[in-house]
Amino acid sequence: MLNRRYFVTSGVLGLGVAAFPGAGWAAPGTNQKFVFIIQRGAADGLATLAPTGDPDFLRARGDLAAEALTGTKLDDMFTLHPAMTESTKLFGLKQASFAHALASSYRERSHFDAQNILESGAGRPYGRDDGWLGRLLTLLPRDDAKGLAVAPSVPLALRGPIAANSYAPSRIPDANADLMARLTNLYAEDAQLSALWSGAQATEAMAGTSADQALKGGAALGQMTAGLMQGPNGARVVMLETNGWDTHFQQKGRLNGALKQVDALIGSLRDSLGSEWQNTLVMVATEFGRTVAFNGTGGTDHGTASAAMLFGGALANGGNIVADWPGLKASQLYEGRDLKPTMRFEQFASDALARHYGLDPARTRASLFPDFA
Repeated sequence: MLNRRYFVTSGVLGLGVAAFPGAGWAAPGTNQKFVFIIQRGAADGLATLAPTGDPDFLRARGDLAAEALTGTKLDDMFTLHPAMTESTKLFGLKQASFAHALASSYRERSHFDAQNILESGAGRPYGRDDGWLGRLLTLLPRDDAKGLAVAPSVPLALRGPIAANSYAPSRIPDANADLMARLTNLYAEDAQLSALWSGAQATEAMAGTSADQALKGGAALGQMTAGLMQGPNGARVVMLETNGWDTHFQQKGRLNGALKQVDALIGSLRDSLGSEWQNTLVMVATEFGRTVAFNGTGGTDHGTASAAMLFGGALANGGNIVADWPGLKASQLYEGRDLKPTMRFEQFASDALARHYGLDPARTRASLFPDFA
């Protein structure tokens, strides 16, 4: 029989203060790096990390669940989507861990409100004007408190008392060398403009990858992001935005494409960071999950609990899955339609970061998620 208390904790996903004996604040010059990848649109965790060991999963999803059986079986309960080939390799190397049936404090199904809570860490929508990544920067040594969003502007998650930057590849063709030289000479007489111009040029050089390729996402975006994290002036805390997760119709093909992109992004980060991968933690999360049952157009609608992922060479004792599995019988679903949340995102994130940076777990949770109860 399926044991509802399917619960495995160890390594970076271990919860509680006991997992962090003697932990204090991050030491100076840690050179630790953190990348947060948000899946905007509500990714279907039941397809990404399918609970194929639960007989009610196949009964609930029918023929459309068959693809899950072609993925990589990670243990007796969970199977990773077949598009996640790089992630499968990292799991085998103990550089990946997964969590399931988790959600933030939000229980409605609005993308806007849910993303606001996921980024702010507040207890209610629009309850704070800063974000948990911005608050993380205040816990780190000065050299590690360098935040960057690969986005047109700094998202809510990175806002806070320590200013973060943003960088987005331009769709406009590059200016020629002569124009760039003229602008450099023009700005040279103004100390403020000259500094901003020099910084922008340095960031562009660090990014390396062409804008056309990076805008497509996947491996090119990973390579560009790794470039922005290199060297003494590189970013240490980075947020990336991915889209295409709102699969109301024809989910199979659309989700397969989105998962391939994020999987390639993670693999490219690993390859492009080189030895710095050993100092890096990558977290992937979404604002909420999707319905257990498919709708009439082969898609899923807005749900509640979903899955989250951790990757990195700095992942202690990876190769684990943590889930207090609630079951998928009709009587076990949240409001009769969704995977029921049994874990809070706030605890998952704060515990992972406390372990990564060597911080006290209780103080980290209180700082990052002050509304968390």
